[in-house]
Amino acid sequence: MSKTYAQVMKQIDHLRTEAERLRKQEVSGVVDRIREAIQFYGLTASDLGLGRTRPGAKPSAPKPKKRAATRDAKVAAKYRDEHGNTWAGRGKRPVWLRDALLAGRTLEEFAVK
Repeated sequence: MSKTYAQVMKQIDHLRTEAERLRKQEVSGVVDRIREAIQFYGLTASDLGLGRTRPGAKPSAPKPKKRAATRDAKVAAKYRDEHGNTWAGRGKRPVWLRDALLAGRTLEEFAVK
């Protein structure tokens, strides 16, 4: 016999409750093992990458993020049409150039000299 929607929803609720109970139980065991390892090896928050190790200690300066040099770099146009549209030859071809090529023109006609 097939189950009703209400029966399935009740079963889902029961499974969620059971899953959360099991999760809490497993987390408790993991935390206990971590505490034992920390105590056994004498680890500090700094050793674990958790920041300050004593009150008043200054955090180390964050490392600056590297930016891709090509992302912001301006590149000279390699192709230009009579309307002033340009393309540097990077990335997808712009619509104006694709349309012109489909109309029978060649890429060399738009090359900037």
